[in-house]
Amino acid sequence: MSCDSIPLGGEASGLEFPCLDGKSSIHFGQMRGPLIVNVWGSWCAPCKDEIPIIRSFYSKYQAKVHVVGVDVEEAKKSDGSDFVISNGMTWPILVDPDARSRGFFGMGVPVTWFIDDKGKVLYKKIGVLNSEQELRDLANNYLHLTLG
Repeated sequence: MSCDSIPLGGEASGLEFPCLDGKSSIHFGQMRGPLIVNVWGSWCAPCKDEIPIIRSFYSKYQAKVHVVGVDVEEAKKSDGSDFVISNGMTWPILVDPDARSRGFFGMGVPVTWFIDDKGKVLYKKIGVLNSEQELRDLANNYLHLTLG
């Protein structure tokens, strides 16, 4: 769950998010892909529905595409960390402790961003991911990957 595996490049830009493990912070604009960023909250029912999809996808394709979660708008930090543990989320998790990302990510979660190797956002999937096949297809189409 360390954020050390997040590929970074370029100058520090964009919002800075602390890592859930408390050991580092990441500037959003430094993240490089192929990368899938899933924005969620433990209080969000559709977010809960898509976690098994992301967990299965990550277990199969983590060597080909990075996955990062961003936990937003929690009542308390432990709500997010408890959710991560209880749902077996082993990919890096960033947190937005004061809702400053609302204007950046937009209103509502879940939302899933697809980012290329230069840090460019190629696509934003607004709403719940309905299947692993959908996530694979989006990664293949927007990140130009060949996944199963």
